[in-house]
Amino acid sequence: MPEETSAEGDQRRASIITALREGLRRVDDLARSCGVSTMTIRRDLQVLEQRNEIRRVRGGAVPVDAWTFDHRLGRSTAAKDVIAVKLLPLVPDKGGIGLDGSTTVHSLARRLREQPVLDLTAVTTGFETFHELSRTPGCRAYATGGTADLHTGSLVGPLAQVTLQQFALHTCFLSATYLDDSIGSTEFTADEAAVKRALTAVSGRTVLAVDSSKLANRAVAKCLSLDEIDILVTDLSPGDERLEPYRGLVEIV
Repeated sequence: MPEETSAEGDQRRASIITALREGLRRVDDLARSCGVSTMTIRRDLQVLEQRNEIRRVRGGAVPVDAWTFDHRLGRSTAAKDVIAVKLLPLVPDKGGIGLDGSTTVHSLARRLREQPVLDLTAVTTGFETFHELSRTPGCRAYATGGTADLHTGSLVGPLAQVTLQQFALHTCFLSATYLDDSIGSTEFTADEAAVKRALTAVSGRTVLAVDSSKLANRAVAKCLSLDEIDILVTDLSPGDERLEPYRGLVEIV
């Protein structure tokens, strides 16, 4: 077999990025698409991850731009709407809540204007979520400050964590990159995981909201174990068999 040229490798890796953006995620699917071995694909994914063009997930990868806020905002919109409707009754009409910078929780912030609140304080790590909350009658909104995570749109880092320590919240509403029944929620970056743990530390109750596509998978940074989650909210019916691994470990809505 002739030795592969650098140009051939670059062309294949460009094809991998295209395939990922079109929805292929798994190593074996990428290998079939590119006509090479899974070992070659894994080497390519390693190169692409070092270039910060993709993020590895269990069994495959996703392109980095699939996780920008604007891109994620347009994904799974029907599922996020279902989740937001389920989350609304969990919001107290007064007191304090925390919200992460995810697009799933952003959907809740957009809908808060549909539910009257009396004297609600809301602190968030999300730019867009802060803007929604600041326009909500009866809601006093705070943004944490911190360093912007360009991939997630969230505020992270020591300043965000110190800001959160100034609050005592009733409930925090979080999402996750993925949720696995054995290790809990995971994120693509350790900074994102850390600021979400800081939110739970100052909250009396933790609500995790994830759409069904995020179940049974893992990203690289551990965030919350299942025993740190009080309520799991998804777009599925609570009796759906896909939720069976979580039953008895968390309250399912």
